[in-house]
Amino acid sequence: MTPIEISAAVVVLALAVSVGLVTHELAHAAVLRAAGVPHDVHWFPGREGSVFRAGLRGKWAAVEPRPVGETPAWTLRLSATMPLVMLAPLALVPAGLVGDPFATEGVARFAVLGWMACALPSPQDFSVLWYADEALPSTGGEGDAETTP
Repeated sequence: MTPIEISAAVVVLALAVSVGLVTHELAHAAVLRAAGVPHDVHWFPGREGSVFRAGLRGKWAAVEPRPVGETPAWTLRLSATMPLVMLAPLALVPAGLVGDPFATEGVARFAVLGWMACALPSPQDFSVLWYADEALPSTGGEGDAETTP
């Protein structure tokens, strides 16, 4: 790869990760909204200084569910795993419906790689997946859902 191609790959990877991070959080919020679970979406949480500086730190968005007594735990669990849906377009590759992005030269593979990285559940997502019952007030939990699903 030439220096220009490497620079382009870095820019494309950074953009894909940026868009992927926001999409990851919006996937959580989509499930919570569809299930009627109250939640807040925080843009650049814990921001100190400019948006640009906060963006460089990597925390672009966070979803905070506010479950009520009748909220079923499965909605929090589904919300925690929903970013995996971001991998759905890649399931079409073996069927031959879309081209394999890794079989080509160019920066497209870096965009796909960044997108795939954002589709993985975070440690906080796994925490919500395994301990969703403890976040619900109806199950004797404290009802503190501070973790981001």
